[in-house]
Amino acid sequence: MPRFTTITFIFLALCTATIAKPSNFRPRHSSPSSSSSSSSSNANYTVVCDASRYKSLGLDMLAFAFCNASLPYEERARDLVKRMALDEKVQQLGDLAYGVPRLGLPEYEWWSEALHGVSKVGPGTFFDEVVPGATSFPTVILLAAAFNESLWKTIGEAVSTEARAMHNLGRAGLTFWSPNINVVRDPRWGRALETPGEDPFVVGRYAVNYVRGLQDVEGAGNDTGDLNQRPIKVSSCCKHYAAYDIDNWLGVDRLHFDARVREQDMEETFLRPFKMCVKDGDVSSVMCSYNRVNGIPSCADPKLLKDKIRGEWGLHGYIVCDCDSIEVMVDYHKFLDDTPEEAVARTLKAGLDLDCGAYYTNFTAGAVTEGKVQESDIDTSLNYLYVVLMRVGFFDGSPEFQSLGKDDICSEPNIALALQAASDGIVLLKNNQTLPLSNDSAKTLAVIGPHANATEAMIGNYAGIPCQYTAPIDGFSRYGQVDYSAGCADIACEDDSLFSPALTAAENADATIILAGLDLSVEAESLDRTDLVLPGEQAQLINQVAEATKGPVVLVILSAGGLDISFAKDNPKIGGILWAGYPGEEGGQAIADVVFGRYNPGGRLPLTWHTADYVDMLPMTSMQLRPVPSLGYPGRTYKFFNGSVVYPFGYGLSYTQFNYSLSVATQFIDLEVENFDCCRNLNYSSDVKRPPCPAWLVEDLDCSHGIDFEVEVTNAGDWDGSDVVLVYSKPPEGILDTHIKQLIGFERVFVHAGDTEKVHFEIDACKGLEIVDFTAYHVLPAGVHSIIIGDDIDSFPFQVNFTV
Repeated sequence: MPRFTTITFIFLALCTATIAKPSNFRPRHSSPSSSSSSSSSNANYTVVCDASRYKSLGLDMLAFAFCNASLPYEERARDLVKRMALDEKVQQLGDLAYGVPRLGLPEYEWWSEALHGVSKVGPGTFFDEVVPGATSFPTVILLAAAFNESLWKTIGEAVSTEARAMHNLGRAGLTFWSPNINVVRDPRWGRALETPGEDPFVVGRYAVNYVRGLQDVEGAGNDTGDLNQRPIKVSSCCKHYAAYDIDNWLGVDRLHFDARVREQDMEETFLRPFKMCVKDGDVSSVMCSYNRVNGIPSCADPKLLKDKIRGEWGLHGYIVCDCDSIEVMVDYHKFLDDTPEEAVARTLKAGLDLDCGAYYTNFTAGAVTEGKVQESDIDTSLNYLYVVLMRVGFFDGSPEFQSLGKDDICSEPNIALALQAASDGIVLLKNNQTLPLSNDSAKTLAVIGPHANATEAMIGNYAGIPCQYTAPIDGFSRYGQVDYSAGCADIACEDDSLFSPALTAAENADATIILAGLDLSVEAESLDRTDLVLPGEQAQLINQVAEATKGPVVLVILSAGGLDISFAKDNPKIGGILWAGYPGEEGGQAIADVVFGRYNPGGRLPLTWHTADYVDMLPMTSMQLRPVPSLGYPGRTYKFFNGSVVYPFGYGLSYTQFNYSLSVATQFIDLEVENFDCCRNLNYSSDVKRPPCPAWLVEDLDCSHGIDFEVEVTNAGDWDGSDVVLVYSKPPEGILDTHIKQLIGFERVFVHAGDTEKVHFEIDACKGLEIVDFTAYHVLPAGVHSIIIGDDIDSFPFQVNFTV
């Protein structure tokens, strides 16, 4: 039956979230439609440990050690928890923590979102006349295309500033369940727009920088000392852990799916971004996913939660489940035929601290009474939760952020940053000396296509209410006289009834810009794709418009996942193609600025764009990254797929020409080992001679050796612009069952026309050259590795020797 949750905040507002149940079950956290309603409340920011507040409640704050700011957070959290009775403790374990009035502890709603701006998804955040909107940055897939770590962190800082300002105004919480750092294993996945793409290293670096932007407080000891005492600006959460990348594909859905994953792939691909997020980003929360992994629900697996996240990686924070995951575990996975009490006992003991849902709240007391779990397990989880709330200022306030208010939301600098972010990410896919257009020769513009007047489509999902929209037709209107014609009624473009006005507009214009692609009706949470082509009659519209126009034709694609647009790539009448992802509230201006050369594009594809027949080669349900010869399955992602593609990972053109030259400081390392008894064996092709010591465990090596080199980037063209230097490593020839190449470094650099900039790389040899072998160990192979700069633009060999 439906569950209705009514949430009342002392300092927030009344919000309502509703869940639909089988067969159209869409859990709360995962459905943007279940965003909170607005309220007329004008409650302002407050803190728990305020003496006047306690006095108004008829309580003495000095009687409670958890309000003693001179004590460590862990000691204060323990004091708070030990004062609670069992029935009070369980009321704090859901996303709505009900508080304990007799202790002066107010309610708190844990669930807010900030994927690419403060979101309206989640009952902890809402918009109204006080805060009508927040800056909506491009979706993550386009941010990733910028390959710009400083940009990612800067956006995180801007989003957290707006979040704190909204919190001060009583419109947001302090805990934000973002970012999504799942690797896009399959091009059909509907949630690709939320992610940083297909490369686990890029995904991990995005996570580290965005989390640091959200959480770090300047000068607050971010890298030293007791990290459980480290203040944070807002609490961030890396999700969805682990091996989650199927939503709803041909009847297979995430609520039932059992991801059968090789340990090699888990270690190399699915876990790597989360490890980086926890260890390098010091994230304060991780969210586990709905699916099972090798038969066990991810939220009930102590190996994944307690052993890996908290034990091996050392999480300073809490673990939360995707909303209603425990209920899914009972009703859909029917895991071990658990009762609700058995399920909550199992997840608590596995290391799940917080339930986004009501199972912990409703059934944990019974689980304790029945002897299925200890009350001390509850205490442990509550301690983790309250330490995070203390770090984020819920108890004591954060004086450095207390002055933030309405003027810090939708500020001019943040709107300008949204424009920059969209511009940085746009990828130039084709240019037959067509782009940029000139104001002198392109004074009348036909702006055509289902995305020509895009607004909401530009901001994707997990979005808030934007400060404003600059649609493509608005952006182009600043460069010329626009004749707008949609050509299609919507993205589905089911017929050609609207083609005629579009063709007329193209015939009469100096230049034609076609904006086509996908939207959330095609690729979204709970909706995977079944093909890689443009919907309906879009391709026919593009071809007919290109044939009709008298001037240059530019095609702009809005999408997250790749599309087989070979027809446009090969059409000589289409002179330029841009990919603009879902570019956020300023997307229309960014697209126009790139088309007319105000901004020189420098983005690179964070996903491989496959040909349409790729979907016929293997099902989404095959989790293996490497090819499966026995079934005829090709590999996945650029690391393991060696077939033909429309556009490869990392592809992107510029209006100028960049040349590279290399200066290499070191090209070999000799690693001394005591003997060859501990050498790791590798599988080689039959025509390759096996080295005396094929490989060595990375964890047993002194990894202080660096691969030190410098890339000189020369802008040999006439346009200032940015270039992304991509650095790959390729393992020694003949090793079987490993990657073709892997990205190990990247840097975005701006170079004035005619100038040269130097980019220095110093890469840890073990991390840069390691492979994950078939037993899931990280090993460093002996032999000649290759360091590749860009798309095989330049390279150099790097020798690894093991000597006794």
